[in-house]
Amino acid sequence: MRKQNILVLVLLFCCLLFPSCVNKMAMNMVANALTGDGGTDVFTGDPDPQLVGDAIPFTIKMYEALLSQNPTHQGLMLTTGSLFIMYANAFVQGPAEMFPHYEWQERQAALTRAKQLYLRGYEILYNALESKYRGFKQAVANDDTRESFLGRIKKNDVDLLYWAVAGGLSAYSIDILDFELSTHVPEWNAMIHRAYTLNPNYGGWALNEFFIIFYASLPEVLGGDMELAKYHFDQAVEKSRGTSTGAYLSYAQFISVPEQDYDSYKYNLEKVLEINPDDDIPTRLVNVINQQKARWLLDNAWLSFSFLPIPGDF
Repeated sequence: MRKQNILVLVLLFCCLLFPSCVNKMAMNMVANALTGDGGTDVFTGDPDPQLVGDAIPFTIKMYEALLSQNPTHQGLMLTTGSLFIMYANAFVQGPAEMFPHYEWQERQAALTRAKQLYLRGYEILYNALESKYRGFKQAVANDDTRESFLGRIKKNDVDLLYWAVAGGLSAYSIDILDFELSTHVPEWNAMIHRAYTLNPNYGGWALNEFFIIFYASLPEVLGGDMELAKYHFDQAVEKSRGTSTGAYLSYAQFISVPEQDYDSYKYNLEKVLEINPDDDIPTRLVNVINQQKARWLLDNAWLSFSFLPIPGDF
């Protein structure tokens, strides 16, 4: 991997100095090296969220530059699109939700930015699916052709389905009055279920974590189901052997709060804090960020449970 990274840097340096070097072969070599196995571990395994948050915007722009020269490279489209979504979630929407109440204007501005970043990633990923499966966009938007067309999607494209749906639904969750986005919910529902059918153990338990939020946050008319959310929580805990900070965090936010069950809220957030981020290096960054959010949620539980005393209110 170290030699590969040196090769990438040399190629990029040559391309900057000698524009004529920017040809399809060189761009493919760079793109394949950057999007190969382990390419994102340098981010996801880092214990310092601020360092990663500062670095990702440059990385995204670098990938966009490469993508502009090689617009049909599947690895670049997947990596660029998913990076937009990861960055929006971890470093824009996540921090915005922890702004103090009197910074509501800054909070709203950050959420609006997060929505736009989600949609940028979402568009790239949809273009990747369209490039690989001609007619994808039109087919999945149609109730009559959606299921049969999704039957063509293969197991090695679960990444694209997962991240595309994550981007779309995340943007919609920020602005549920965006009626244009709401029309896509049925296709996202079908796409994520196709992903689960193809590989229920994708990312270990990533789809189970996704379904906790999916089923718990959507209204029943759009596919919401609290019992299925709890089922997928149990699956995520079982598959991760109790190390899924995302599952415990999601249960607290999306199940305990709607049910106004403070005991389960507190229990699950404390479980998040008990997990050692260093036990699983590839997910260390996510676990560190989830623990920061869990501490904030515990300290500000009064915002979600009206029967709790407001700090300083005597």
